[in-house]
This record gives sequence, C-alpha cells and structure tokens, in this order.
Amino acid sequence: MTQRVLILGGRGRIGSSVAQDLATHTQAEITITGRSPEIQISDPRWKFLVLDLAEVDKLQSAIASADLVVHCAGPFHYRDANVLKICIEQGVNYVDVSDHRSYTSKALKYHEQAAAAGVTAIVNTGIFPGISNSMVRQGVEQFDTAEKIHLSYLVSGSGGAGVTVMRTTFLGLQHPFDAWIDGKWQTVKPYSQREAVNFLPPYGRTGVYWFDMPETFTLPHAFPSIKTVITKFGSVPDFYNHMTWITAHVFPKWLMHKRGTIEFLAHVSHFLTDVTNNFTGIGVAVRAEVTGQKNGETSIFCSDLLHQNTAMASGSGTGSIAQLLLEGKLNKPGVFPVEEALPTDLFEYIVQSRGIKIYHNWL
Repeated sequence: MTQRVLILGGRGRIGSSVAQDLATHTQAEITITGRSPEIQISDPRWKFLVLDLAEVDKLQSAIASADLVVHCAGPFHYRDANVLKICIEQGVNYVDVSDHRSYTSKALKYHEQAAAAGVTAIVNTGIFPGISNSMVRQGVEQFDTAEKIHLSYLVSGSGGAGVTVMRTTFLGLQHPFDAWIDGKWQTVKPYSQREAVNFLPPYGRTGVYWFDMPETFTLPHAFPSIKTVITKFGSVPDFYNHMTWITAHVFPKWLMHKRGTIEFLAHVSHFLTDVTNNFTGIGVAVRAEVTGQKNGETSIFCSDLLHQNTAMASGSGTGSIAQLLLEGKLNKPGVFPVEEALPTDLFEYIVQSRGIKIYHNWL
C-alpha cells in the first residue's frame, strides 16, 4: 500500500524542498498544504489541500488520513504544539523543521503521551538545527568524555529560502536567551560577541554571532558531560551581519517587539538578498567543533559541511528523517530532538545517500 505524507506549509521554500526530497527518495503519496489555492503542482505524485492550521476539524481529518505528518509551517515562534497533539491522538508519526526553543519546549512536553501512543515524533530536523545536531553527536562519540560544543552556521544571501526564514531571523533578535556556559545557564544577548570562524572555501574566515537556537538547550540534555554549548550564526556578504547587529542592539526594543516591524524587516531583507544572491549564491556552511578528553588528552574534533542551497539542505535533513520513518528503519516512540533520535550509523547512511559530504579533522 502506498504511504501517505502530509506536509503542512508545503508551498514554502523549505516545505517544497522536503516534498522534492521525499519524491526523489520514496514512493510516498505527498499532500502539501497552504492557506490559499495552489495554481501549479510540480510533481504528479503531489496533491494539494487548502488548509489553515486554525481549522482544527479539517486539520484532524487531514492528519487521520496520513501515515506521516511533516510540519513546515513556520515561524515556529508563533506556533503551539496542537499539530503534534493531534498526531499523537491519531497515532500518526511526526517530523518538523522547528527552529526555536519556545516551540521545542512545548513539543518535548508531549514525550510521555507520544511514547504511550507508540508515536515517533522528531523535532528540529532541517539543516540547523537538524543535520548540524547529528554532526555534533558524531563528534561527541569520538571522545571518552566530551566537554564543549561550538556550532557555527553561515548562510549566503537568502539561502534559497522565503520570507518566513527572514522573519525567523529577526524574531530571534527580540530577547536575550540562556546559554549553557561553563556548567551553568548564563544570559546572552542575541547577535553579540562576533567571532571569526574558519569555514571551508569559498567562505574562509568569516564572522559569526550568538544566536538563539533550540540546540542551545537540547544538546546539554542529550550529552550530560557537556559543560558549554555555543551556537553562532553569520551571513554573507558581511554587511548583512552589521545591519543585523544594528537591528539587535540599536533599534528600540519596543519597536522590535511589534509584528509590523518584523514583517517590514523580513520583506526588505528578502528584497535585498534577491539582488545579492546573484553574487554570493544561496549556500550554507556548518562547522561543528567538539572538545573533549580522548586517551587522557584534550582534543578537538571538527566537522564541516557545505551545500550550495540552504533550503535544499534543510529539505534533505527533514526528508531523510521522514524516509527512515516511512521505511521503518527509525522507530523511537516519544518526542525527541534529532540528536537523541537518530543514531550515527543511520545519519551516515542518509547523508551518503544524498551526496552530502562532511569533512572531519582533529585539532
């Protein structure tokens, strides 16, 4: 019997990338949703359903007819966990591309209900968070005792994503956040403490800044020996970093807390990146450094990833998890971030199957 996948928010850049990945790697019947009628479907196996997440009865019916739900309808700063709750009630497995700690915290509260229902729910499955978290797990497993995680992300222009991702960036500048540093929670200002990181060519040494990501708090939980988790983000070209810094530190806080301001900044930024994409491309670089003890000595294990299209990389991250669930290769009832759900051998299998190369070296 053909398996059925429901992709909420499937018309967006990330959602459509997930759909394309699943169409390439599975035989599933794919239904994508959006709030307004779709004009054209690019794959004959895709169906389209007009659906607003506020239409609970229609949402329940759509989920009940699916074997797997993939939640791509961000920004997740604004989302409750109702989709996950319905999936658990209907006994349907769940994957999402969530990227904010507020949503991740809400989702993880449903762990026991999901486990009791036999539902596997995996959150934070894109590129960062997502593939980046599995790179960290791979690194942690190299050590007798892992002590520190330093994650750095770099995106060229728009990354091939839409306005929603721009909204996510500016929403992440609204509030200070807690980070796990030296074995205790410390408050950090968003887009602060610029640091030059050596990414793989063509990027080279480029600036990154503190950014609030769910892995800031999920990684210390997954790996209890870790005393410090640093998550930093930067953009190419570099003048975007300076503009974002000004937005985070100079703009009045009351202004940044208005939804209209976020919408304005998101659309202006998307317009600008449409221009600069022609020069910078839309790629992504991820660098994961894990420090720890191995054979009585302190070492650093580095993992680097490059992809020419950020949205496609996110689609591969989420699509690969969805594929494993559909094939029965991943079965872990409960609600988990990807680093707790996906073993390293399966991670290595999925990146190889998608031609994603991760480079490793010791420092």
